[in-house]
Amino acid sequence: MTTPTSTPSPTPTSTPAALRSGAMSADLAADGQRAISAPLGHALVAAAQRDERIVGLSADLAKYTDLHIFRDAMPERFHQIGMAEQALLGAATGLAMEGFIPFASTYSVFATRRAYDFLLLDICEANLNVNLVCALPGLTTGYGPSHAATDDLAILRAAPRLTIVDPCDAIDIQQAVPQLAAAEGPTYLRLLRGRVPAVLDEYDYTFELGKAALLRDGADVLVVSSGLMTERVLQAATALERDGIGVAVLHAPTIKPFDEEALVAQLGTGRLVLTAENHSVVGGLFDTVARVVASRGLGERITPIGLPDGFLEAGALPTLADRYGVSTAAIVERVRALL
Repeated sequence: MTTPTSTPSPTPTSTPAALRSGAMSADLAADGQRAISAPLGHALVAAAQRDERIVGLSADLAKYTDLHIFRDAMPERFHQIGMAEQALLGAATGLAMEGFIPFASTYSVFATRRAYDFLLLDICEANLNVNLVCALPGLTTGYGPSHAATDDLAILRAAPRLTIVDPCDAIDIQQAVPQLAAAEGPTYLRLLRGRVPAVLDEYDYTFELGKAALLRDGADVLVVSSGLMTERVLQAATALERDGIGVAVLHAPTIKPFDEEALVAQLGTGRLVLTAENHSVVGGLFDTVARVVASRGLGERITPIGLPDGFLEAGALPTLADRYGVSTAAIVERVRALL
């Protein structure tokens, strides 16, 4: 197998881009914000240049999961399966059994709701190195329940041997890809695609699979966050600091296996403790944190910030984020009210 020529890694840009709410246009970077375009695609190309076993698969959504970058750079290692998610996971299973390292992309709702049995019995039971990279997690689309995966973590946390990653930004995604490829067994990445904010490199942060990181400390409030909510929590912490409220932010990009020790190390200080996630308050990060607290008998009260236990309305993302209490402004007001 020939080795493709090297492709330079993308660097953060500050090109203005409007926030769009369609399922097919899911840029999340705000106007003027530092961002990286298609971080998954570029990171996968870089990883594949180092490891010829890496291949890419798509369920006719390469353009909308940023896998078109990999497809165009390495067409001989890209497989278009078509709009058949069960076949996508079946093909990934076969490739993994033959020694390849497949990265299979589609929307989160399709991989979890339509093809769960294939994931569980073909991939997880055999502990195969199949990596699902799935777009439109939580409230990152305005298309409503048919596209918004508000329940994917709840569905997948019970899958044995499955590693689950909910990245905050482009930095998380870029650094996670090679670690997912090297990890034993199957993985699931909640993908942010398009122009993705670059946030975490300002916090002396490095992604480490299975580990949480304290991004900032604070004496009054502890927020355990994952996914894009970490960026909003950091923004809220800055706003609350102006009011004399100190907010610590523990970013937990790996939902499973969860870094229990990093969490426990931050508890028992008398601070208000919250979780913040781009997922239903049922079955995701809140339940993960509460399970650790309860099983260890720590007696902490945990307050969740997340999407409701219900079907989301369709509409513009900023409007929906405010309505469901997961915008930066909503986080600030929730903390103030609780204090």
